[in-house]
Amino acid sequence: MRCPYCAGEDTQVKDSRPTEDNTAIRRRRVCNTCAGRFTTFERVQLRELFVVKRSGRRVPFDREKLARSVETAVRKRPVEPERIERMISGIVRQLESSGESDVTAETIGNHVMEGLKGIDDVAYVRFASVYKNFREAKDFEALLDELSVPHDSRPDDL
Repeated sequence: MRCPYCAGEDTQVKDSRPTEDNTAIRRRRVCNTCAGRFTTFERVQLRELFVVKRSGRRVPFDREKLARSVETAVRKRPVEPERIERMISGIVRQLESSGESDVTAETIGNHVMEGLKGIDDVAYVRFASVYKNFREAKDFEALLDELSVPHDSRPDDL
């Protein structure tokens, strides 16, 4: 594993343990060149995924990019990091087990919105405003109206 500080290739694992939800192995490493310490995570990958962007461009799926966008939405909200990690792991598992190597950005965005809706309404609105490219206040109003309708009485097309 290359050191993120000095790019040295001589690193050593000092500690390994499973994450709380047992979906990854957390490894503490030390660089033998600069003595820098850093953490890596090892996860199961069922298949290599590619994201098909709205432009048609196809790029490798990046779990960390997904995590960053979710973390931006939940920033300064009272949401436990473990809950977010479970949501992200669940989304990745769904995508990998779908049987498809190509996944649309829209599919990923919909999974994230569904997950955030069950975790934190403010994070859901933040993510939706960027994902759906809100331009006006009425865009927010429509989304907030949807949130205020009890789930059982929503039409099936929502």
